Amino acid sequence: MRTTSRIGVATAALAATAIALTGCAAGSSSGGTTSAATAKAATGPAVDLSSVCPSTVVVQTDWNPEGDHGHLYEMLGPDPTIDAADKKVTGDLYANGKSTGVKLEIRAGGPAIGYSKVSSQMYQDKSITLGYVSTDEAVQFSGNLPTTAVFAENDQSPMVIMWDPSKYPEVDSIKSLGKALQKDGGVVRYFSGAAYMTYLQQSGNLPKSVLDGSYDGTPAKFVAAGGKDAQQGFATAEPYIYQNQVAAWGKKVDYALISSTGWNPYPETMSVRTGDLQKLSPCLKKLVPVMQQADVDYLQSPQATNDLITKLVQQYNNGWTYDSKVGDFAAKQMVKLGIAKDTDGYIGSMDETRMKEFLAKAEPIFKGAGDVKSGVTPSDLYTNEFLSKSIGLGK
Repeated sequence: MRTTSRIGVATAALAATAIALTGCAAGSSSGGTTSAATAKAATGPAVDLSSVCPSTVVVQTDWNPEGDHGHLYEMLGPDPTIDAADKKVTGDLYANGKSTGVKLEIRAGGPAIGYSKVSSQMYQDKSITLGYVSTDEAVQFSGNLPTTAVFAENDQSPMVIMWDPSKYPEVDSIKSLGKALQKDGGVVRYFSGAAYMTYLQQSGNLPKSVLDGSYDGTPAKFVAAGGKDAQQGFATAEPYIYQNQVAAWGKKVDYALISSTGWNPYPETMSVRTGDLQKLSPCLKKLVPVMQQADVDYLQSPQATNDLITKLVQQYNNGWTYDSKVGDFAAKQMVKLGIAKDTDGYIGSMDETRMKEFLAKAEPIFKGAGDVKSGVTPSDLYTNEFLSKSIGLGK
């Protein structure tokens, strides 16, 4: 889950091979698996996308398959075709246990696309229908690579700063962590160039003296520091992995969401090229509610999809490892921490006030480091028009 967009850095070249924290058994080299969409009983009306959507809906993700992307893999029908060489999987796009009449192709990101930004990939390859574009990336490239978000799979970013609670028992926030680290000579290790870290420093949450941009994705330095240092991570992975799958650590870590500091972009929103929004609107009107329901279905019963994700990771075989145990933890964490939740009474919506507040923080940081559209407004970045208000976790 260490994508360039999610960690806010353009050069995460070590991430794919370095985060080999979990162990997976060897997988087969072909498809032939039952997806989550057909593992569940067919309920609800059939949805026909064949007359309004592309014959194959292509989605570009920002990282390798993982539980955080569960809503996408949830929509794959039976026996999807796995292309291990090109790191993609294709199958019938299912809704309510039935085919919608079109295919779904899910492409891995990160190392599979040379760690390029998803928005850049979308403009290089016009066959991509939708891509994962977090709000900070959308702002940064709103000038030459404009994208419009149509569905926020998660309301909060799972990104965290984590620390050893036995070393810092008094710490209860990122700001108090900064003070403790400054006192004890520890550092926060992170991927160099992260926009959120610029914000944390400028907002007074972390003093410059504790920042260390040498994180390479491995647990080695965190473990070697013996609890003195803190580190970036994701609430949906590292707390489980470090306690259960990093033998050299093998104990609890505490953490705080970066969103708690006020840097609060919508992560990995399902987005289209802005210029294609009108053309795709008839498709999105029917497709977005299907994505909403798939998100709900995954979070409520993730096992079958996590098994498929594990199989994909095994067959892609690019150094990234991930198993169903981490996926199950991820699904639970997304609900428990409010990372995924209903807003406005349904899932997937974005808030104008929050977007305005984020723009005010993000524009100065990205000035000179991207291509921010002059006078960019929230309406340039998202729309809630295709969401069904009847679909949510609490429905």
